[in-house]
Amino acid sequence: MSIWGSLIGGFVGFSFAGPIGALIGSMIGGRISSARRSGFQQSFAQSQQMFAISLIILTAKLSKADGHVSKEELVAVKQKLKIPNHEIDQVGKIFNKAKEDSLGYEPYAQQIAQIYRNQPAVLDEVINILFYVAEADGNVSDSELIMIRNIANIFNLNDSQFDGIKESRKSSDKLNPYVVLGCDPSEDFATIRKKYLKLSKEHHPDALVSKGVPKEVIEESKKKMRAINSAFDAIEKMKSR
Repeated sequence: MSIWGSLIGGFVGFSFAGPIGALIGSMIGGRISSARRSGFQQSFAQSQQMFAISLIILTAKLSKADGHVSKEELVAVKQKLKIPNHEIDQVGKIFNKAKEDSLGYEPYAQQIAQIYRNQPAVLDEVINILFYVAEADGNVSDSELIMIRNIANIFNLNDSQFDGIKESRKSSDKLNPYVVLGCDPSEDFATIRKKYLKLSKEHHPDALVSKGVPKEVIEESKKKMRAINSAFDAIEKMKSR
């Protein structure tokens, strides 16, 4: 069963506050019951719905970061999020509502950061997919890059983490393996291997799915995992010379 079929309805009946709750609530005739706190206990299905809606809202904000919404970016959102044709209307309503909303992206990013504060790999994946959408028209504009970096800062991702995500977007023959793994060429192989094992554990697609990342959007995680493996293989070869 596709996660997209019950996005809006899935939020009815459980407490959710903040700008995301307000946005979805405005689409169903009233604010979703206001939570006393920004965190909440959620089922696995709700975790997936939360991740999906977070992506839709942030990609909507990103799509107009450079002053216009390109056709290629809209197609990228549909393709990357694997939205079936018969469910595009519901997802489109959320996308358009977020795009037209006068509230900036920062409050949404802050709420998403709070929700996933103990799951940095999930926040990494949000940034990873935002890069995919920004790349859709063949060029990541300066304004898009600034926005993605600002969101990463709100997510408390450091420069090394951000640069690693950005670098992993490149083809394996062009990426800097040390940047991907967030390590320095001067570090010994044992230290680098430890960092590699940590990253590969955190970013394994199965681990991300278990944390609520929908299978519909996991392909970019697989690419990130391949970049991590390629980077380690390249460093291992260099260090063994």
